[in-house]
Amino acid sequence: MRRIETLDDIQEGIAALAAADPRLVPVIAVAGPVPLRRREPGFEGLARIIVSQQISVSAATAIWNRFAAAVDPVLPEAFLAADPEALRAAGLSAGKVRTLTAIARAVAGREVDLDHVAGCSPEEAHAAMTRIHGVGPWTADIFLLFCAGHPDVWPGGDLALQHAVRMGLGLEERPAEKLCRGIAEPWAPWRSVAARLFWAYYGAVKEGRDVLPA
Repeated sequence: MRRIETLDDIQEGIAALAAADPRLVPVIAVAGPVPLRRREPGFEGLARIIVSQQISVSAATAIWNRFAAAVDPVLPEAFLAADPEALRAAGLSAGKVRTLTAIARAVAGREVDLDHVAGCSPEEAHAAMTRIHGVGPWTADIFLLFCAGHPDVWPGGDLALQHAVRMGLGLEERPAEKLCRGIAEPWAPWRSVAARLFWAYYGAVKEGRDVLPA
């Protein structure tokens, strides 16, 4: 399986998407440069995704910097040995601490091999990752997109992505997850690039707002 590793890969995907679906040409024009946004593989990358969930990019960056200082190196064993008060002081919610604890235990106990998961199909990755408390399909998709570089993942449950598809394709209503996934089917095998494209488009429409979830 090829991976999205460079900006050249992004540009190849953008060209393929424009050729496959002319509706995307104006979306590409508005979006401007589409970022690569790769993250660390393994526990560190997945931890960053959890830390960043449901908060602004600036808040996520600040919390991550404090978290990384409290858990150094960012490995499951170091996290499990970290002072709970230091984790709270970093700005982590109780729910995120519980999820990170479940992930750290699963990885340290070899119940889940994130390096193996990174090479799996989205369906296999979902099955492996969603067995962990607090990890759902959206988290698995974002891990595959930004940590594994999977070329064909579409997180149809992402609200910013749904809003971007509504605006970019001129739909009357924001498509729910099932419909959003259906809309993206013709963009295979470049759906990971299509997701980045629509996030970039949404950010451009929202005057420079960074909405990439990792």
